[in-house]
Amino acid sequence: MKRIIVLSGAGISAESGLQTFRGADGLWEGHRVEDVASPEGWAANPALVLEFYNQRRRAVRAAVPNAAHRTLVDLERAYDVRIVTQNVDDLHERAGSKHVLHLHGEIMLARSTRDPGLIRHLGDADIHLGDRCELGSQLRPHIVWFGELVPAMEEAVELVAGADVLIVVGTSLQVYPAAGLIFEAPKRARRIVVNPDIPGEVSGLAFEAVAKPATIGVPEVVAALLE
Repeated sequence: MKRIIVLSGAGISAESGLQTFRGADGLWEGHRVEDVASPEGWAANPALVLEFYNQRRRAVRAAVPNAAHRTLVDLERAYDVRIVTQNVDDLHERAGSKHVLHLHGEIMLARSTRDPGLIRHLGDADIHLGDRCELGSQLRPHIVWFGELVPAMEEAVELVAGADVLIVVGTSLQVYPAAGLIFEAPKRARRIVVNPDIPGEVSGLAFEAVAKPATIGVPEVVAALLE
């Protein structure tokens, strides 16, 4: 069975109403990214960081998977589909995708500040100062912040290296190391990019360009692959 690797970014979730990472002013929901998405920001003001992610988590809970998320599930009828996402939401999983690798963490999870291996699902809860793990340390969002290693990167490279088809959707390919994954696909792989603004990084890499929003372009690509 052929393997399809989908590399998804903020654009696919934006069509479900979730904000993309930051605006043209460099701010994320009015905050400097360094203040809410870095170990230094966490050390300086953990209460701010926790409330920031609590608000983002509430937005994720209110969002629903869109046509792009749902039609990627349809591909699993005919292909071995693996999704490598830069997004921290759970919309791929809620749509029904069975194999999702989160490069930048998962907002619905919390982890120990003492032992990164201690992770819990939050369900309907948020994280507050004083919420502690089994070892007695403060819980933090299970998010990969700027300046931190990307633990899932090695697995992501292996997945892309084994792709028969690589679909890149909803990402500007500006955030590294995730953006570098497109260079890991084997030469034999078919490459497709779905984005209203085709990233310059794919020029010269033999990508088939579908310059449309994810909710329009992904269903078209999926329908063609299933024919």
